[in-house]
Amino acid sequence: MATHSEADESHRTLGVIFYGTLFVIILPFLLVVWASAAAPNVALPSIHSTAIGTIAAISGSLLLIWGIASLFVYGKGMPMNAYPPPFYVVRGAYRWLRHPIYTGFALLCIGIALFKGSASGLWLVSPIVILGCIALVLGYESMDLTERFGESLPGPILHFPAPTAIAPTIAERLSVYFLVLLPWGILYEALSARGIPSDAVVAYLHFERNLPVLPWTELLYCSTYLFVLLAPLVASTGRVLRAFAIRGGVATLLMLLLFPLIPVIAPPRPFIMGGFWGMLLDVERNLDTPANAFPSYHVVWILIAMAVYARSMPRLRHLWWMLGGAISLSCVTTGMHSIADILAGFLLFLALANLRTIWEAIRRGAERVANSWKEWRWWKVRIINHGFYAGVGSFAAVTIAGMIIGDRYAGAVLLVAFSALITSGLWAQFIEGSPTLLRPFGYYGGVLGVAIGSFLAVPVFGTDPWLLLAAFSVAGPCVQSMGRLRCLVQGCCHGSRAPVGHGIVYRHPRSRVCRLSDLGGVPVHPTQVYSILWNVVIAAILTRLWFSHAAVSMVCGLYLILTGLGRFVEEAYRGEPQTRSFAGLRIYQWLGILSIFVGAGLTACRTRAVGEAVHVSLPILILAILFGVATWFALGVDFPGSNRRFSRLA
Repeated sequence: MATHSEADESHRTLGVIFYGTLFVIILPFLLVVWASAAAPNVALPSIHSTAIGTIAAISGSLLLIWGIASLFVYGKGMPMNAYPPPFYVVRGAYRWLRHPIYTGFALLCIGIALFKGSASGLWLVSPIVILGCIALVLGYESMDLTERFGESLPGPILHFPAPTAIAPTIAERLSVYFLVLLPWGILYEALSARGIPSDAVVAYLHFERNLPVLPWTELLYCSTYLFVLLAPLVASTGRVLRAFAIRGGVATLLMLLLFPLIPVIAPPRPFIMGGFWGMLLDVERNLDTPANAFPSYHVVWILIAMAVYARSMPRLRHLWWMLGGAISLSCVTTGMHSIADILAGFLLFLALANLRTIWEAIRRGAERVANSWKEWRWWKVRIINHGFYAGVGSFAAVTIAGMIIGDRYAGAVLLVAFSALITSGLWAQFIEGSPTLLRPFGYYGGVLGVAIGSFLAVPVFGTDPWLLLAAFSVAGPCVQSMGRLRCLVQGCCHGSRAPVGHGIVYRHPRSRVCRLSDLGGVPVHPTQVYSILWNVVIAAILTRLWFSHAAVSMVCGLYLILTGLGRFVEEAYRGEPQTRSFAGLRIYQWLGILSIFVGAGLTACRTRAVGEAVHVSLPILILAILFGVATWFALGVDFPGSNRRFSRLA
């Protein structure tokens, strides 16, 4: 008979084989199938480049193989999160990059998409693969490494600069070029390849069209590239260089959202070409696109760079800021940008320069909401203030869904809304119900309720279930965000311990944090805020898709994919003691993974495109008010003296 250790080893071997087969064979195969099946639903242009695609695919493959070999040789294991190597690796590929395997796999996906000229592979599959890798790192891998090897882990050569008061190292300066400026350039050119959107709006005001173009100011305009490229070398301290890197990195992430989501363009104003500067200006115009205009990243980057020069050479700080202003003004005098572009770029820079202040304001506001519990009792009934947020969110959801699909769907919208409310309560009874939580509500139950209600509405109202699903997908981030405000007050969905100054502190005795856990009075991650911020991003993407006439299945699928990715990460920072775990992941992380796969399948379904008409009508508003009141009652009014199921909210 096999011993206990032999049985464990046999199970481990089978697990390793399954894990390897899943990620080496099955997952890549599914990505190829997904790209092929979803191709008809991706309206963005295909880009076919045999040379660039081959270089990217080969480079990615070599980096991926190098990373695997490094883990095998130096870590004495394989690249499997379920069966991780026993030693922390800082040699081989990991001497240069923190995540060479994920980086290589992303390059491989992009390279294949370019080689094949696959629009779906480039604009859908590859971005989701990259987001999936980021989610895996943030939602599992980084925490697992910290738990096994400690917090002070040595980093690779290419890393973000440390916030020191001494001069940055050569490696830190080079890191900024490879981790910030190079990705910026690549992503900018990738977004340029989208072309000009069909619904683009020209940013120029009437009087701007007649402003003269001064070709000699191209000297100022093109100097932006020189000042930005030299900034990492000029930075006097690690703190200054780190600020440049963080602002540039966040600016790049925002660019990925703002350029595709805001269809504002600035076609270069005509001018009479002559002289050296005129020819140079014409060359630059031909190399750029009017689509990547709002906000002006010429302004954003020159101001980010001038902050480095001003802090590194403080005696000349006024000169540097004046020069930054002059270069910003040259965006107009060269005819390359509108005044609106410049103002938007300036506002974006102000936000980037005050990221810490903005986060602190958000954190303090969240903490005030988290400790704002109020209740009023009348006879056996209790009214809790957090029900207001749920009511407003439900009102907004029905209003949004009804407005974008019309009065004909009013009854169906209400049916779907009530289906979501009922199933969210039933779902949570099985997941979180307990003697102290008699009336919980669960997000995934609401998602299931929307699907059930959309198909129940077909025989009753003769409606299109896909259109209902898409409309509630667009409205979903709004109701989820308002629901998270309720979660803040109630204390549900709360985070685990967080560093001082980053987390929020619960002190109200009615909060679940104080009643059901030992985290009252200590900083915890504001996971509800993380969810709200991610839902703002999802809302922007889905709204843009809706008004761009995307296929309804694409809207539904991306909603499930993006919410699944966000939930996987969010759940890793949550600290609710009643949430179950399975195979190293919380149950909601598994549901997030399932949501991603279901969403991917939906994006491949052949459906009609959505419309863009918005219908503001009294019947929709009345139904929205009625449902908002019903939700307020369900989530804000209870009977604290009863022990019956569904009687108590707290």
